[in-house]
Order: sequence, then structure tokens, then C-alpha cells
Amino acid sequence: MSPTLRLMFMYVLFLCCLSPCAADLCNWSGSGLAREAEANSRTVQQVRLRCTEGSVEWVYPGQALRVVLEPNLSSARHTTVCIKPFRSFNGASVYIERAGELDLLMTDGGRPEQVFCFPADGPQKPAIFLLANPQRDISQRAVGFRYELLGNRTTTPNLGQSVLQASCRPCNDTELLLAICSSDFVVRGSIRNVSHNAERQTSLVEVSEGRVYRQRSGVFERHTGTIGVPGSSSSWRGHIHTLLQCHVKPGGGEFLFTGTEHFGEAWLGCAPRYKDFMSLYQSAWAARQNPCEFPLD
Repeated sequence: MSPTLRLMFMYVLFLCCLSPCAADLCNWSGSGLAREAEANSRTVQQVRLRCTEGSVEWVYPGQALRVVLEPNLSSARHTTVCIKPFRSFNGASVYIERAGELDLLMTDGGRPEQVFCFPADGPQKPAIFLLANPQRDISQRAVGFRYELLGNRTTTPNLGQSVLQASCRPCNDTELLLAICSSDFVVRGSIRNVSHNAERQTSLVEVSEGRVYRQRSGVFERHTGTIGVPGSSSSWRGHIHTLLQCHVKPGGGEFLFTGTEHFGEAWLGCAPRYKDFMSLYQSAWAARQNPCEFPLD
């Protein structure tokens, strides 16, 4: 049977005989071997996830798996879904269900850890359909990915060219003042090093001697100083991703780094020099035009 006919056959089965769903709020893990051992092994297993981010892990995939994303925060507007396959992804192809049809998103053996995004602004809940590939040797087969549902205000670096290009231009005064209020992270520090990845078309900025005002996850970590070494003290350090086309270079002085976090990675938004930002903020504060409070130190 050709892959196309096989996919159509499996999808018809899915429409006719969904199996009961099983999941916790955010994550799901399971094995295809248990499903194949059941008498009705041609049913498509269905999973419903209730969070805006989480993970799916399907070992020894068999037949098919349908993952429906329907977060409990029904009032929130999510317009984009992004998934990032695990590095060990092997044994299935990924399809997106739209208006009763399946669109191929990723085939088995694709680039590891590449991020895939698709719109989720239709009337139906976003659904991801995984079709197991027929293989005799299942000893090395495992399918897994992390997912995120993004809202209108969320930027998606490295996920859409229009947004990516916007992240390279300098922020204006209004954007700088809003960035400290709405960004996933706000960090003051110096650029210690910049490395480049030609394959991903990204740069990695190493930030040191930092102070963390806010962060959504543990991207930036505190490093303690060396005992007995004069002048050695604890500070925050971390890495921030940006586009290679932004041509970020190491430079002296302190910066105020802001941006978003996706799949445990920090992505650069606005990054003014700290002294320039403080001058702007103090003027806005004196005129009572600051959108939120920021420590004056």
C-alpha cells in the first residue's frame, strides 16, 4: 500500500473509531505496543492536552496518535502552534489536521530539534496527527516533541521570517518602555561572547555579570564567586539567541536585554545600552508616562 493510501485509510479509521483519550493537563507519554496488543488494534488513540505548553512522548509508535490541544484558558486567543521534535525523534510522520484534512508537517528523519509552526485561528481545536511508519525493527523507535501555543502579542523568533526580520531593527522609545513590562525576561548585563550557527542562521549571545529583573524560566542562572579570590562575587549568566543576519558582535558596556522564551531558549527583543535606557525611563517616570515600574538603582 502506498504511503498516501495508507494515510487515507488510517484517517478514515480515526473518524470511525477513536479510542478513549488519556492525558494529564500538560504532558502525555505512552507506548504503541500496549495499543497493538489490544483486540481492537486499528483504533486511533486520542490525547487531549489542556495547557499552553507541554510535551508528548510516544515510544514504539504503532498505528496512529491524535493530539488535540485545547487549553483550559478558553478566553485566551492563541493564533499559532509551534512544536519542537526531540533529538531522538524516529518512527513516525507528523500531520496537521485542518478542516477534516491532513497536511504533512514533518517526515521521519527530518532535521532534529527544528521548530515547526502552523496557524491555529480556525473554528476547530488544533490537532496533531502522528502516523507510525511501518518498520520491522522497533528497538530504536521513539517519537516526542514539545509544544507551545502562542498568542497575538507573542513574537516567534526563528519561526517566521516577518517576525524575525523585525527583531533586528532597533526598538523605539515606546517599544523600549513596553519591553520591560511585557517581556518574558529582563536582564542587565554585559556581552561576554558571541558564537554563530550557520545551519540554523542564528547567533548565540553569552551574557555575564548580569542582574535578572524577571525571567519566565531558568534560562539565566546564578554563578557564585570563587572563594578566596578578591573581587570575585556571584552574578547571573545565560545565553540569548538572535538572528545571524542581525550581526551581533561583542562590545563593552552594560546592556538591558529583553525578549521572549520559547522551548527553554531566550530570544532577543529590545537590547538598549543600560545607561541610555535609564535616561529614557527617568524622563518617562518624571512625566508620569512610564507604563510600569522599573527599579532605579
